[in-house]
Amino acid sequence: MARRRKNRTHLKGAGATSQTQDNLPKSFIIKHGQVGSSLSQLVRDLRKVMEPNTATRLKRKRNKLKDFLTMAPSLKVSHLMAITLTNVAPSLRIARLPSGPTFSFRIERYSLKKDLLKASRSSRSQGLEYLTAPLLVLASFPPPSPNTPPHLPLLMKAFQSIFPPLAPNSMSLSGARRIVLVAYNAERGTIDFRHYLITVKPYGVSKRVRRVLEGAKKSTSTSMTSVLDLGNEKDVADFLLRKRGEPGPASEGGYESAASSASSAAGDDADAVSLADDYVGRNNKKGQKKAVKLDEVGPRMELRLVKITEGVPGKEGAVMYHEFVKKSKAEAAALKASHMAKEKLRKQRREEQEENVRRKMDSKQKGPEDASEMASDGQVDGSGDEEEYEEDDVGWDEEEEISDVSDDGATDCEQESEEEFVQPPPKKVKHSAKR
Repeated sequence: MARRRKNRTHLKGAGATSQTQDNLPKSFIIKHGQVGSSLSQLVRDLRKVMEPNTATRLKRKRNKLKDFLTMAPSLKVSHLMAITLTNVAPSLRIARLPSGPTFSFRIERYSLKKDLLKASRSSRSQGLEYLTAPLLVLASFPPPSPNTPPHLPLLMKAFQSIFPPLAPNSMSLSGARRIVLVAYNAERGTIDFRHYLITVKPYGVSKRVRRVLEGAKKSTSTSMTSVLDLGNEKDVADFLLRKRGEPGPASEGGYESAASSASSAAGDDADAVSLADDYVGRNNKKGQKKAVKLDEVGPRMELRLVKITEGVPGKEGAVMYHEFVKKSKAEAAALKASHMAKEKLRKQRREEQEENVRRKMDSKQKGPEDASEMASDGQVDGSGDEEEYEEDDVGWDEEEEISDVSDDGATDCEQESEEEFVQPPPKKVKHSAKR
């Protein structure tokens, strides 16, 4: 009887999962210098956006910027985002680790997450949405062409590398819970950063009918029931058929958003989305038609790209793009040559330092052996050594002087002194008696 072959599918799946986890982009989001309470909250909001592939509870006590750059490769961190406060405006730097490039932005305007939630009419419980990475949407960027500025394609690739790549064939529909929108404003030359939650609503039912069926959103202290209050309405038709914008009672407000009005148009199949798989929420089954709505939860930023440099902060190279400083081709070539010369000099000094350390370690190991050989041969002067080793052997001079006291006169004196100390025998007799 043939033996059954066992397929270790669980090991294969675990290996594939670990491999995909290693390839995911990870980030450090920190504040550099004194930034204030608002920018500190913005740092925490950005960490919330980048979850789960970022250090959410990262606490920077006495660590410097170079500490994060040193520890990033061992932790497989691919990006560093640092917010700092300058004399002009707050700035955001995004560095690709470990070799760059670095994108420097000026934060023109920003809104915190708590401000947007206070201004919104409906607030949702947020928790499970941050267990999966958000989806990136790039909007209003010009297509690649000879007339397109060269920094825009590089900027698009930079934002694409921050977030995990989209895999429609392998991802689950329930994992798409959030969206990060990066839109380019050609008129102002800025970049709009938005963060949304994806919600699914019933299709073909207006907002007011949905409120009648679901009841009131908040129960008052006097009444714990969730029945909608229609006491100020003469007829239920006044509540259901009121046009958008018409004044109504204080409980309803007469306002209907664009998304809800679009979903209320029953019969228009262009606004409906057929679910390809089961989605989170009640009655969101595969094949049903639903209306998709985006709720902005923040933070919101308006960024202006200032410059793009090679390398990482502290080891910047040539400037690839600058918004305010324009240089000719000759100046750019001269600047690039100077950066290459500095990098060459830095590399040469590093090699010299390593060579000096290795040479000193070799000289320390070979020092006692050379000294013993010279003592046996009767040589005092190290004339056979090279000039490079003479400077390193300065620390061995005292030991060489002690070992070089091997002349005949010196040995005779030492022998005479030893005989004088050894000559009286009573000490040995006393020691032997005590024993």
